[in-house]
Amino acid sequence: MTKEVLVKMPFSEGRAFLALFLKGLAALFLACVCLSAFAVTEENIVIDLSGEPASLDPHVQWNPSSYYVYRNIFDNLFTRDNGGKIVGQVAETWEQTTDTTLKLTIREGIFFHDGEPLKPSDVVFSIKRIIDPEFGSPQLGQFNKIVDAVAEENIVVISTADPYPSLLAQLVKLSIVPEHIISKVGDSKFNDAPIGSGPYAFLEWDRGNMVKLIRNEDYWGDVGPFLRATFRSVPDVATRVADLRAGTADLVVSIDADFAQQINSGGTGKILSALSERVGYLGLNLEKPPFNNLEMRRAASMAIDRQGLIEGLLQAGEVPISQMLTPSHFGFDAAVPPFEFDVARARAIVSTNQALASSPATLATSPVFDQRIVQAIQQMLNDVGFNIAISMSDMPRYLEIVTSPSSRNSELSFGRWSCACQDADGVVYPLLHSSSSWSRVKNTHLDDLLEAARSSLDPEVRQEAYNQVHQIVREEYLMLPLYQATVLYGAAVDLNFVPTANESMFLNRMRIIR
Repeated sequence: MTKEVLVKMPFSEGRAFLALFLKGLAALFLACVCLSAFAVTEENIVIDLSGEPASLDPHVQWNPSSYYVYRNIFDNLFTRDNGGKIVGQVAETWEQTTDTTLKLTIREGIFFHDGEPLKPSDVVFSIKRIIDPEFGSPQLGQFNKIVDAVAEENIVVISTADPYPSLLAQLVKLSIVPEHIISKVGDSKFNDAPIGSGPYAFLEWDRGNMVKLIRNEDYWGDVGPFLRATFRSVPDVATRVADLRAGTADLVVSIDADFAQQINSGGTGKILSALSERVGYLGLNLEKPPFNNLEMRRAASMAIDRQGLIEGLLQAGEVPISQMLTPSHFGFDAAVPPFEFDVARARAIVSTNQALASSPATLATSPVFDQRIVQAIQQMLNDVGFNIAISMSDMPRYLEIVTSPSSRNSELSFGRWSCACQDADGVVYPLLHSSSSWSRVKNTHLDDLLEAARSSLDPEVRQEAYNQVHQIVREEYLMLPLYQATVLYGAAVDLNFVPTANESMFLNRMRIIR
């Protein structure tokens, strides 16, 4: 019947009909291609990070670009579910037997990616490795209350020097590494090709470009939906968003509100968000001019319009903060007064200390951070008379700078801190205690308060100590908290990923929407 109709049509009409038919067929073909290009596949998920992992050894670093990757390679003693509850992972059950001992039953049937079973001795090895001062983990301050760990059959007993109320919350971050591998190849080679027991195994690390993982088909827990995962280093946020909109990336991190609007309006992706436990802040070098002077620190704080940063640039639900904690942390004190914003007074303070304020000062940053915020802070400070220059470096170099001694450290640094533990001990202890490589503070009274707070099982004693810590930091402007951050991700429309306050990215918790 169709052939007869075509034969009976005049030639011009038939040609027009054929052209229209072919045009429609081509459109249908292109639509299919686009759907294919923009759909997450079970073969490979592509994730654009804002920087290259500083390390894939989980005991060496936990910055976001590292954490996103290695947390899928390794199992931890504990983890948090998507609702924030602490649940067992390598530790199947646990019991606080005394104020200073925690008894863990190690889950059986967990295997490292080389086929060797994960044993209680690997747990002991991992604990002793991270608390060894000579190993030099930047996470040492989170675990240095642990004095010993011993294994017997499938039991591990962890001993602390004093009662340690945040021990479980900290052990959420303790990844279990294979003793038999590290003792054979050493720390450096282990970082080059890490072997864990997690839902994904290391496949390849193209330095400066990407890390590739492959699914662990024999994983003891929930197996991931993707055969492979590719984590790419894409420092430029515009490029990350372009990748998502072009369908060459399935998930992109560190999106700001402007780019979120582009994604939402483009119809080629969606925005996922959560108010995080992360605090954006300025770190101050208290031993270098100009911020070795209390009045200069006060002036710097007064020059910064925290609400203006949120409303004018961030625009994603962030809130101003006056301490290094958020309401989701134990130890948060709602009574801490907000920081003043008073440009006129800041200028007046600076004008009376012009020689000190004009001292050249460096603001350390990295592409992982929102540079609009960094530049706005620089301008606000310079507008009242400071002499601030931005120093940009990749994340490994940035971390080296901000954890170096004060004499080699920058005068200022922009950071966004999260302990992924929701306890004050994971934030204020490493940032303020004089023993920590992250701290630029030398204050024995502050040290005493921090130690008292982490050594009492009485929540009221802990809270009172932290209240005093916040007061000292606030009155002496030892750090400049800015805002509680919202985490924004751009995702393919058919990717089911639930953002959490601790910013975890577990591939085996994701799903493809069909």
